[in-house]
Amino acid sequence: MRGSYQETYALWQADPEGFWRRAAEQIHWFKPPEKTFDPDQGPYGRWFIGGETNTCYNCIDRHIADGRGAQTALIYDSPMTGQTARYSYDQMLVEVSAIAAVLRNHGVGKGDRVIIYMPMIPEAVFSMLACARLGAVHSVVFGGFAAHELATRIDDCGAKVIIGASCGLEPGRIVPYKPLLDHAIDMARVKPNCCLILQRDQYHAPLRYEHGDVDLAQAIEVEKVSGTTVDCTPVLATDPLYILYTSGTTGQPKGVVRDNGGHMVALNWTMANIYGVKPGEVFWAASDIGWVVGHSYIVYGPLLAGNATVIFEGKPVGTPDAGTFWRVVADHDVKALFTAPTAFRAIRRDDPEGEHVGRYDVSGLRALFLAGERADPETLKWAERILKIPIIDHWWQTETGWAIAANPAGLGLLPVKHGSPAKPMPGYGLEVLDDAGHAVVPGTLGNIVVKLPLPPGCLVTFWEADERFRTSCLEEFPGYYKTADAGVIDNDGYVFVMARTDDIINCAGHRLSTGAMEEVCAMHPDVAECAVIGIADELKGQIPCGFLVLKKNVHRDHAAISKEVVQLVRDEIGPVAAFKMVLMVDRLPKTRSGKILRGTMQKIADGLPWKMPATIDDSIVLDEISAVLKACGQVAA
Repeated sequence: MRGSYQETYALWQADPEGFWRRAAEQIHWFKPPEKTFDPDQGPYGRWFIGGETNTCYNCIDRHIADGRGAQTALIYDSPMTGQTARYSYDQMLVEVSAIAAVLRNHGVGKGDRVIIYMPMIPEAVFSMLACARLGAVHSVVFGGFAAHELATRIDDCGAKVIIGASCGLEPGRIVPYKPLLDHAIDMARVKPNCCLILQRDQYHAPLRYEHGDVDLAQAIEVEKVSGTTVDCTPVLATDPLYILYTSGTTGQPKGVVRDNGGHMVALNWTMANIYGVKPGEVFWAASDIGWVVGHSYIVYGPLLAGNATVIFEGKPVGTPDAGTFWRVVADHDVKALFTAPTAFRAIRRDDPEGEHVGRYDVSGLRALFLAGERADPETLKWAERILKIPIIDHWWQTETGWAIAANPAGLGLLPVKHGSPAKPMPGYGLEVLDDAGHAVVPGTLGNIVVKLPLPPGCLVTFWEADERFRTSCLEEFPGYYKTADAGVIDNDGYVFVMARTDDIINCAGHRLSTGAMEEVCAMHPDVAECAVIGIADELKGQIPCGFLVLKKNVHRDHAAISKEVVQLVRDEIGPVAAFKMVLMVDRLPKTRSGKILRGTMQKIADGLPWKMPATIDDSIVLDEISAVLKACGQVAA
């Protein structure tokens, strides 16, 4: 199906179902689909109706059956521990089967939900695949999330078992995971049957055997010694593979549901056509398995396509320096690297002349892909200068699971326009609409939407919340999926994504809900009301800033209150929130109906042009907000 971008996109436009039906021929099916697409199933339709398959079989067993079992499948590289390890597809099968046997022994079967709360270690990948092998539904929770966030996810998905690790590692410190997990279970309404805990050398956690805790390493060894095998459970293409929670604007997490069939078909297609890699080559997504990039391009995409994938336990700087990425590329002959612009801003900050690149042989690297937030042109140009390879920005979301718009290396690169992720990929019919739902002329800013149906690989709904999915994603613009991103499409068809249209902010590639942070700020006894906005930051893209209105009878030191609120957010949401800036104000700008004007506050903070909202209750409040921001040096005086 590979060809030029124009030819390929035209093929999809001419026959969408035929396009994806041909792509599905690259996947192993126990029973082929009876129908490629059914518009009457699910909120907008479902793909590959009647097909039976198994994602783990396609990621591992299929390659072994094709005679490539000895090929490297997974490379573990941890500057945090100084360890590296390689696993072939044959060895992966042993590890995954052992964990699947342990899960099966504890009652996990098809359709059961398993939460995975682990750092960037091979066992995290093995656990995801073990769930898929059994037909169970995994929900990976990023290890940086605190107990409250974890508890809400346990409750929402009804987790039967939790797979965890004793700790995670950050530069200069050990982060105990098990106490957070214990606290989460104590808080949660749903109590899992057991917790399978991998003890790491850096921290051995006390196991609560009365709560069903199991030493995972010991349980795995028992299964390996006994030679237990676990066959792949056939599941429908439309059965769920995983739930991945993303922050909701109300603080209530949204469980994005990905199916088995469409997910495999789409991701397998992207590896050759978008990323331009061939089976056997090394692909590295420098992300975390807790995010959608980790799901799609650390685990499933590369393994489906027969690539070797890298799981990296480290940071772009500080483990030990700004040359870490280049060392990994050189050591493992990485052909394509995928990371967030934040990582490159950090590398550029520490190594502005790119001197570290010259210390390593990175000649095998063919392309660098950036996603997760808007890639600013200066960072793109810097990367082009030091690497002298294509630097490819592409745009997608947790909800879509793969690129909405990209410059496809496998189909032949398009001319680069800095600041644009290039053009829509097959499956995505993009339009820009005004708030009333009317198409705007090219080059006009508006709401970026995708014409329904969404292609394979995108979310099919929210977990047990079809109506919430319809209301938040499909109803505002009938016939379209609302991306909640604002941008323009120019006369050449290039997409420029400018900003979010809701209150989700992007901090270092992590989507964070300001609403959730506001809920935590409001928990402080001295706070009467608050607003959190995302402020532009050169390194992280956006950082949260909290505006607090204190209760009238509070006369405590403002600095002490600020410190307590910052710690409260850290405790409840986790360090990933990067919440450090707190400003005290007398009041917040609101509409006459009481809605806080966060968007206007954000424009003031970022120094952008803004208009006085027609519905504002008291315009003087915006002057007060400007004065507070100027006093703290956030905006120019």
